[in-house]
Amino acid sequence: MARLIAMLGVLLALASPVMAADSASLNRQQQFGDLIIHYNAFASGLLQPGIAKDNGLIRSKGQGVINITAIKDGKTVAASVDGSVADLTGRKKALSFRPISENSSVNYIAQFDVEPDTQATYVFTINVKAGDGERHTLSFNQQIFSDE
Repeated sequence: MARLIAMLGVLLALASPVMAADSASLNRQQQFGDLIIHYNAFASGLLQPGIAKDNGLIRSKGQGVINITAIKDGKTVAASVDGSVADLTGRKKALSFRPISENSSVNYIAQFDVEPDTQATYVFTINVKAGDGERHTLSFNQQIFSDE
């Protein structure tokens, strides 16, 4: 899990210039009171094979990954996460999130179909219920390069 978190951090750093063009927060987070939701989406081919295998993720030019983390008081907290992803033609698909836990840290991961060997913008709508018991919704667009 620590390797997954480290890899996600590296991917976030490498993708920062690309993400600046998207309608998402540059630091890939949104704050709701004392609850901070971190998010990132990317092509699954960017994952190292061992990390993907260890976490049950499919590495493919036709798959993307979205990672959601809820943080309160500097620590990750358990959450209920659901949402959807749509392409720019409006084709929408529900996301099925599952927790990935290690030690006292928990992330919520979902995979989604992407068009292979292209770059495309996807529209995400994510609902998170954590900590305060309220449902928080965040929406963002992100460009995914699926040629990796």
